[in-house]
Amino acid sequence: MLKRPFFALHGGWLAGLLVSGTLMASDETMDQAAQSVEAQQAQSALQQQIDEADDATRSAIEELRRLERETRQMKASNAALSGRLASEAERQLRLGEALDTLSDTRASLPAVEQDMTEQLISWIESDLPFLKDERLARVRPTEQQSLESAARIANLLEAWRAELAYGREVDSWRGRLQLAAGNPREVEYLRIGRIGFYYLTPDGREGGVWDKASGEWQPLDERARRQVRNGLRIADDQRTPELLRLPLSITADEHTGGQQ
Repeated sequence: MLKRPFFALHGGWLAGLLVSGTLMASDETMDQAAQSVEAQQAQSALQQQIDEADDATRSAIEELRRLERETRQMKASNAALSGRLASEAERQLRLGEALDTLSDTRASLPAVEQDMTEQLISWIESDLPFLKDERLARVRPTEQQSLESAARIANLLEAWRAELAYGREVDSWRGRLQLAAGNPREVEYLRIGRIGFYYLTPDGREGGVWDKASGEWQPLDERARRQVRNGLRIADDQRTPELLRLPLSITADEHTGGQQ
């Protein structure tokens, strides 16, 4: 009887030991579980950091590529702009040189204009006296004074061209003739280039040829007046061109040497 309580107590001690071992095992399991969770969390955080680092790296690479593209484009634009700037600089240089030359040219224009005008007036004054007022008015028109010198020179060149054209034309017109004796009368004029200048009255009974040497009209005989009539018809396209036998207004030497 004395041994039963001992064994009971001893059994109770053993039971206590078993319960304590079980609790210790549970604590270890929980610690391991907690450590596993922490490890997983740390792994997840690390993976997230790696992913974020990858994203940042990719963004940095894309930004680098974008900057490289922009740099290439900028270099190409700068090269094109440099070429245009060089061309513009050359153009400006040529323009500056042209302006310097233009300034010199403008300074000489009045003298050129004066010389051209004097020569042209001298030409008309020494030429056959046909359409004299009209030709002089072309040299010095009243409205020309308001123009710049360059424009007046252009008009003088046109007047020169008109004068040169007279030497290649056959022309006729009606006008008034003032002879030394008598009243002005209506006549028909015939001009053959610059070598012959004639007139004929409407009835054909009087006619003359301008003699440049004497500066006077010389009368024409009946045969010459018929030739003038034929010439008037040719000038008016009323007759087929033909050889006219008429005295000239100038001498052979003047026709060969030309006018100065």
